[in-house]
Amino acid sequence: MPKPIIDPPYEVLDPRAKGLFNKTAKLERLYDGCRWAEGPAYFPAGRYLVWSDIPNNRMMRYDETDGSVSVFREPSNNTNGHTVDRQGRLVSCEHLGRRVTRTEFDGTVTVLADRWQGKRLNSPNDVVVKSDGSIWFTDPAYGIDWDYEGARAESEIGACHVYRIDPDSGAVDIVADAFKRPNGLAFSPDESKLYIADTGASHFENGPRHIRVFDVQDGRSLKGGEIFATCTNGMFDGFRCDEDGRIWTSAADGVHVYDPDGSMIARINVPEIVANVCFGALRRNRLYICGTTSLYAYYVLVRGAKTF
Repeated sequence: MPKPIIDPPYEVLDPRAKGLFNKTAKLERLYDGCRWAEGPAYFPAGRYLVWSDIPNNRMMRYDETDGSVSVFREPSNNTNGHTVDRQGRLVSCEHLGRRVTRTEFDGTVTVLADRWQGKRLNSPNDVVVKSDGSIWFTDPAYGIDWDYEGARAESEIGACHVYRIDPDSGAVDIVADAFKRPNGLAFSPDESKLYIADTGASHFENGPRHIRVFDVQDGRSLKGGEIFATCTNGMFDGFRCDEDGRIWTSAADGVHVYDPDGSMIARINVPEIVANVCFGALRRNRLYICGTTSLYAYYVLVRGAKTF
């Protein structure tokens, strides 16, 4: 069973974080029964959240209107990260399918990417959609490293990269290749920067456990890649930006909040290792948190960056 929730759950580490939290808000455990909860994506039109339970090969659905939880899709091809495109469709990363897919409004599934230069992808992990319709995703090897979250296999590409799917041609191109295990990613609110986590420490001694920041050029290429922040507890996995450009990121002891200058300014203590987060609710002020076996939610005093 998860550890008890600490009240209040947040810690202010810097004066800049004083306006982020409501003293009366509670960290809520909405569901407990996953093996590894990941990839939350919020659908404002239906007021529901979809997330992955990767080892159980299913996707779950939380209904914000009545608090009910149900299975959204099973089997799910061991889906990991999800997002919602500008038309309100679900875009998913599949470990077992080794592909990026889109669920259409009628429920059919369209394959957006499964190969690069004829070689099968490793196991797409996390995904974001830019306002021009391009889809950016990370492709570490976690889904082929073992059978727990996919199926063990050799990498056909031989490395782990970050890719962009062109919205017009569907072409799949590498946009960043100097990663051990690229993981979570998010655009800044104005899309001038792309933040990408590297969780290489999971497989390499003294490997990376940081977020890097890139400048987005012409909407289709990246420049830079300086280290934005290094995780102080565990590793960064998935994360999202609020509308003021702060990063709300997963860590081993909860959610860490970073100012745009790279300073850690606050922490939300969660009783399980956190894998990913997203903002939801009508005003994008409810932080949904995937924490190992559970789905949590916490109302904050800021709004997530608008992505739909």
